[in-house]
Amino acid sequence: MAKDESKFWQEVKKNIKQISFTRLESWASAGVPDLLCYNEKGKFFTIELKVEKRKKLTFSPHQISFHMKHSSNTFILAKALVPLSIKLYEGRDILKLVNREPCSRLPNHGPRSRNTLSM
Repeated sequence: MAKDESKFWQEVKKNIKQISFTRLESWASAGVPDLLCYNEKGKFFTIELKVEKRKKLTFSPHQISFHMKHSSNTFILAKALVPLSIKLYEGRDILKLVNREPCSRLPNHGPRSRNTLSM
């Protein structure tokens, strides 16, 4: 994980308490998302953390391949620094994100919502 994404990971871990997170080591397998997650409903899912630089999200070919192959229960949590915002996308939308096409993001329930990432 890059430096900005490591800081973002610390924010996520500190502020989202209703989900159990396990940080995955990216060197173990190229393209595997940053986090393995388990929610209150007993569901596992993965999250790729991204910090937007220069108004564009960047993904490696391995990350794109992972999200295309595993289109269910995968998410991309993207933080833009200017203006500051955090958006959650389904992994199946990765090509739209890469091509900067409009895609639907999941509803914003706010940082205190108990529905965050509940599937």
